[in-house]
Amino acid sequence: MTDLFSPIVLRGVTIRNRIGVAPMCQYSCEPAGENAGHPTDWHLAHLHARAIGGAGLVIAEATAVQPEGRITPQDLGLWNDAQVAGHARLARVIASAGAVPGIQIAHAGRKASTNSPWDGGVAGPEEHGWTPVGPSALAFPGLLEPRAMSEEEIGSTIAAFAATARRAVEAGYRFIEVHAAHGYLLHQFLSPLSNQRNDGWGGDFAGRTRLTLEVVKAVRAVIPQDMPLGIRFSHTDWLDGGWTTDETVELSRQVKALGVDLIDVSSGALLPAKIPLEPGYQVPGAEAVRRGAEVPVAAVGLITEPQQAQDILSAGQADMVFLARELLRDPYWPLHAAAALGRAEAMQAPAQYDRAWGHLGKMPVDRETAKPLPVLAD
Repeated sequence: MTDLFSPIVLRGVTIRNRIGVAPMCQYSCEPAGENAGHPTDWHLAHLHARAIGGAGLVIAEATAVQPEGRITPQDLGLWNDAQVAGHARLARVIASAGAVPGIQIAHAGRKASTNSPWDGGVAGPEEHGWTPVGPSALAFPGLLEPRAMSEEEIGSTIAAFAATARRAVEAGYRFIEVHAAHGYLLHQFLSPLSNQRNDGWGGDFAGRTRLTLEVVKAVRAVIPQDMPLGIRFSHTDWLDGGWTTDETVELSRQVKALGVDLIDVSSGALLPAKIPLEPGYQVPGAEAVRRGAEVPVAAVGLITEPQQAQDILSAGQADMVFLARELLRDPYWPLHAAAALGRAEAMQAPAQYDRAWGHLGKMPVDRETAKPLPVLAD
């Protein structure tokens, strides 16, 4: 049985437990000017808190490899050398709390140049917007129509992924994830619903997967051999005629052979779809990839309860669990999970917080909330 609090080794990196902070966009950068794309104090506090909270792997949000690859003008970027110093600060604070610092590198493709979710709509010129690009001139509903990418643009995008990966290594990140899910550029090339090209970058499975494979090869070539590489896939579009779980399994076999060490299995977001949302609804896709491609996987999506996370690992459905919204609600979820599962000895809170966590194994705990009951004195 795989324990939620057992370490996992990926290449030369040991992650202290099986809990990962999924990349979550914060839309908190300057939208333009010399500081566009640079990490801010918000990113520092956000990621440091989740490392302090006990997660083993903390992954910085989708980070654009090119300016036009941002989802919004406020997105994080690592497309130039000036941005490295800010990322180095993020990686240092994550590592200082005992977690492995990771980063997701991404290009939004046709879903670029939108406003932040709380503003809504597309980003026009007055909001520092731009014309997005994609495999074909097909718009995501309600967003701007993209320009179909030229061969030259495809080549420069592959090079941009590699250059961003090199900067991530320089910044001190110890895990890199390529974003090929959620309807962003690489996923757009994968799905026949968004890729209607008739050249070598579209058409059949080999053509539609070509860009993802070229990006993986380019990134793997520029990062250290002892650094693990992950990739996030939407295992299904949840739509007839779209990208399928079987195709994800086959592509996972191929990227494993190219040096990918962990598949982060999500789903959907290429186009609006009816998705059967329920606790752990994406876990069957993770299990299919794990068994079909014989590669370590992370399960993600409506995983909220400690026992639920443990059961996923115990059943062999995944090797890690990634949490997102639940860790926004509770940055200390891993520590609470250890208490709820009777694993106080597995808590890895900083020494500075020991007075709150160090004696939980000896103190009464509310088993419904997994939080310590009040004590009268320190």
